[in-house]
Amino acid sequence: MNFESIVKALFEFAFYYPLFMSYLWMTGAVYYFFYWEKLEKRPVHDPPKRLDSPDVSFLVPCHNEARNVQDTILALLNQDYPEYEVIAINDASTDETGEILEEMAATSDRLRVIHLETNQGKAMGLRVGAIAAKNEILVCIDGDAILERHATRWLVWPFAHAPRVGAVTGNPRVRNRTTLLAKIQVGEFSSIIGLIKRAQRIYGRVFTVSGVVAAFRRSALHSVGYWSLDMVTEDIDISWSLQLNRWDVRYEPNALCYILMPETLKGLWRQRVRWAQGGVEVLIRHFRELLTLRNRRMWLVAVELIVSMFWAYVMAFIFLIWSLGQFFDLPQVLQVSTILPGWTGVILGATCLVQFALSLIIDSRYESRQLGQFYYWIIWYPMVYWLIHAAASVVAVPRAIIKRRGTRAIWVSPDRGIRTSSGD
Repeated sequence: MNFESIVKALFEFAFYYPLFMSYLWMTGAVYYFFYWEKLEKRPVHDPPKRLDSPDVSFLVPCHNEARNVQDTILALLNQDYPEYEVIAINDASTDETGEILEEMAATSDRLRVIHLETNQGKAMGLRVGAIAAKNEILVCIDGDAILERHATRWLVWPFAHAPRVGAVTGNPRVRNRTTLLAKIQVGEFSSIIGLIKRAQRIYGRVFTVSGVVAAFRRSALHSVGYWSLDMVTEDIDISWSLQLNRWDVRYEPNALCYILMPETLKGLWRQRVRWAQGGVEVLIRHFRELLTLRNRRMWLVAVELIVSMFWAYVMAFIFLIWSLGQFFDLPQVLQVSTILPGWTGVILGATCLVQFALSLIIDSRYESRQLGQFYYWIIWYPMVYWLIHAAASVVAVPRAIIKRRGTRAIWVSPDRGIRTSSGD
């Protein structure tokens, strides 16, 4: 294969890869919907109930969450569940988080507060909480999230039916919806994240539980050594560790949790670089385990991650030669006349709109408001988020490779956006 053929193949790959993945996700999600979701006719507010429901421990790691943690804890104390405890781990907060938690603990026997004197990171906070917990089922919630009142029953249900279920990931819903970035992310969590999790459950394994809301079987966590302390995304790492050790990870779309997302480009960029870097770190750490036949069900997840990173670099290459072409005369094979969407962009755009429409139809049953009002804003997703994803991946790969192994991942307060109630 000559150089010209290679370049042509790269250009075709840049177009066909997202097109192929979109239809792959849609196919898997539709199958998941008709095979599982459509058969479950219960509404979100009427979850299945068992007389022998296991006791639950909520773990809430916090760092500088004075603005949000009271709402988070109140939502947990108001859960429709018979027996549970709430453990808040205050990880060396420098604001009023500790004082707020202590005041709440004084008025509720269900709430316990653990204070860490130095910044240990979210993974250590979860470890401490898991050790202190009294119960086998651990539900982990971020300190700025609001768990829907009936979500615990939905999260616990899969554990009671399958002894090999090690984790259940919930369904995060974006609650700050005022800016363009926030409105696009409403669609992203439905049409991209929700769709992908459904498809991955059909095709084999889940790439990651949602770090903001996930339930775990403590014995499963113990068998893999709990959360790693040196990974920038502890949720991806624990998901891979569990599944590589033959534990099952389920997705429960009825387990709603209202979250805050970045509403500035800087905050969004930092988040996406961290996500991309976390995926590469996990791939590097578990690569040898992936080579064994017993872990073949994880191969599709790993291949998808590797190919998506390769696609990001192909996109970067195309933008680079287009930029150079503005100043230099490049060979014909390297000439890119424009980066504006042509007929290929029209096809990708139409596919995205179909994907978004499908996901909104599926996810509309989980929203008190019509998701269709965000459909217009979602059309900006390919232009904004694909570019950010590609750029973040290009930056993240070398950062993950050169990162010093064993370096503790500590808290860095993210962009929480605009504070609203869960019903906004």
